[in-house]
Amino acid sequence: MLIRITLPFAVAVAVALAIVGTTPAKDGDVRVRGVCTKASASKLKLSAEDGRIEVEFEVDQNRNGVRWTVVLRRGAQVIVRGTRITRPPSGSFEFRRLVSNLAGRDAINARATSPSGEVCKASAVF
Repeated sequence: MLIRITLPFAVAVAVALAIVGTTPAKDGDVRVRGVCTKASASKLKLSAEDGRIEVEFEVDQNRNGVRWTVVLRRGAQVIVRGTRITRPPSGSFEFRRLVSNLAGRDAINARATSPSGEVCKASAVF
């Protein structure tokens, strides 16, 4: 059986998927699901915190004891760089930082790299 997909239907599906990827949370928080090059999962949450932006980047690898390098950027500028180790019980880590809240919209990019070369990324605008 041949199914025809019309352009309006394809556009509606693309819009629905984009909406699912970025969802507002309570009190203006922004949450997005990231992408990883292997089996891990990532997510990024941005929220207001005393005039600054609280950035929470989480990677779930389902494997304990793996050291990841994490970089947060605002545009091309590195805001902070650090490392995290996945911990039990879920084999995940969370990287939390408070960053300045500049005038206008702030685009925050998070990237984590494992020793095996797996890369997890997430981006959001606050």
